[in-house]
Amino acid sequence: MTVQGSCEPRFATVAEEFERNLTERGEVGASVCVVVDGETVVDLWGGDAAPGLPWLHDTIGHVWSCTKGATALCAHMLASRGELDLDAPVVRHWPEYGSRGKDGTLVRHLLTHQAGLPALREPLPSGAFYDWKLMADRLAGEEPFWEPGTRHGYHALTFGFLVGEVVRRVSGRSLGSFFREEVAEPLGLDFWLGLPEEQEGRVAPTIPAETPARLPSFYAAAFADPASIPALLLGNDGGYMTTPGESDTRTAHAAEFGAVGAVTNARGLAGMYRPLSLGGGGLVAEEQLAIMSPAQSASSVDAVLLVPTRFSLGFMKAVDNRHLPAADSEGALLTETAFGHAGMGGSVGFCDPPARLAFGYTMNRQGTGLGINPRGQALVDAVYRSLGHRRARGGLWYRPT
Repeated sequence: MTVQGSCEPRFATVAEEFERNLTERGEVGASVCVVVDGETVVDLWGGDAAPGLPWLHDTIGHVWSCTKGATALCAHMLASRGELDLDAPVVRHWPEYGSRGKDGTLVRHLLTHQAGLPALREPLPSGAFYDWKLMADRLAGEEPFWEPGTRHGYHALTFGFLVGEVVRRVSGRSLGSFFREEVAEPLGLDFWLGLPEEQEGRVAPTIPAETPARLPSFYAAAFADPASIPALLLGNDGGYMTTPGESDTRTAHAAEFGAVGAVTNARGLAGMYRPLSLGGGGLVAEEQLAIMSPAQSASSVDAVLLVPTRFSLGFMKAVDNRHLPAADSEGALLTETAFGHAGMGGSVGFCDPPARLAFGYTMNRQGTGLGINPRGQALVDAVYRSLGHRRARGGLWYRPT
């Protein structure tokens, strides 16, 4: 496998692990980018984007739930400007949302996966996720599965419409337009929430994960009980997840799908988190950055994923699930100060402000777990080792004093 790009000698182990991913861990095509103190210290890519086509400097791909980090950032930018109060009721900006026991839902509940709307009960029409108004109206009229604020469960597909509709109502712009105009274009990022048609030829098609011998608890519950939240989440999706290849279509890439629809590469992910690693970098004030990082919701059993998860206001936090059976053992072995988001199959982007670190990893061959899989974790571990961090007894990283 040919690896291209640049890597400072201090971070040589990151390049070594990247090469091992390609030669020993089943990687097909991938990119990794590390930014420290605002400077790019690792920018590597390699493998195949598609059969017979190498992964190039400008190859991009579907990063699934890494998208949630971009959507959450848009909300925090509005909050930092004083235009959005995260502790206010959602109905202040979205009056229709207050029906069926949701009038007390706070904006923060949407960001922390505590809103109680991880799925919809009544069947969605084909292509529903490409119709923003339809999804916003359906969610506004849905009864929550639990009292908002009392539990947390991963809103895998609805998060983008819930948070994105608040962004739309407050800013007067669609989520994709806001992100493009306020984040991607000013920072010069190759990061798309609504991919233009002229960029489609650079997208590396997703290679679905192979079915594991033992399914993660989330998928096992979905197949065992068609009335369960996992089953409704996966099955009532307008065909996005249930139709093979649908998420790789031109229509899917063009949609402003704020939960799982973004298209970018490692450079784009690290570039989005770079300003946050430097204290806000003009995207948010330092005071807002301090609000973005701390864990706000955590549970030994996520009401949807059925494994331990932790979230700040819109971002994943470190969690060590290695004590669980292999199918459920993937978590996020970061530092307690880091925050970001992983995507289905293994992509991940995050920042660690005290370490002045921003990180991005994308790939086309998906893994089977629900967190940062071994390929991505190997890269993260190599970065922290290069920075002089060590593992705590619980498995998370820390910087010795």
